[in-house]
Amino acid sequence: MNGPYETTETTETHIQRLLERSLNSFVLPEALVGRLDSALAHASSLISAHHSKGRHRETYRHTFLLSDTTAVTLWEVVHTTGRDGAPLYELFAAEADARQAAIELLGEESRLGLGGVAAHGLGPRISPEEVLAASPAALPRLYVNDNSPDHARRLLRRAENTDRPGEETARLLRTAFAHHIAQVFGHWCHLEEGNSGFMLYEHAFLLINGTETSLWEIEHTATPDGRHMCEVYTDESTARAALERRARVR
Repeated sequence: MNGPYETTETTETHIQRLLERSLNSFVLPEALVGRLDSALAHASSLISAHHSKGRHRETYRHTFLLSDTTAVTLWEVVHTTGRDGAPLYELFAAEADARQAAIELLGEESRLGLGGVAAHGLGPRISPEEVLAASPAALPRLYVNDNSPDHARRLLRRAENTDRPGEETARLLRTAFAHHIAQVFGHWCHLEEGNSGFMLYEHAFLLINGTETSLWEIEHTATPDGRHMCEVYTDESTARAALERRARVR
């Protein structure tokens, strides 16, 4: 990528692909579609994403630089609410319309019992007992596009375990464009000699190639001086085993 506009796909091809796959491209203003004929470059970015129980819903912003130096933006909502689970695409000329479509999809998911996120962007209420017992797959994911490579870098940097993920994992996570953090397990005890805590988090990342990967972080105070310690692993089972070892030591 050079500058803020993508060059890996020609702008003409990108526009054609967007319009052809959209279910509602015919409702876009003709004047707006006509302006896209003079587009010179484009950039696409993920605005929000929600993955839950095999259902995906994502909103993208596609910005086009025109020959008259102005810009046009299209908002795309991608979802898998169809019967076969295949991705469906809708385009909107206004962000407000895209948000409304996402809210309506939320209502459809709730009607079908698929789970979802509230309109303000928070997941459904989960009791502490459910958090302790739930597997990551049972928890809703709300990905955010907020400098995800830097989040991964800082997470790996503060890990103190000698078997933490290495350069190969760090290099892979430099391609992350969104992430989600979930508490999978948490237990704090108040003892006479001080507080004892054991926490397990999943840091899930969406990669530029469309795949997902996770880092598993444990935080605990099973240290000689009772200070907080962070350890990071590439799979859940290894992280849970490490957490159990620390708990026995404590």
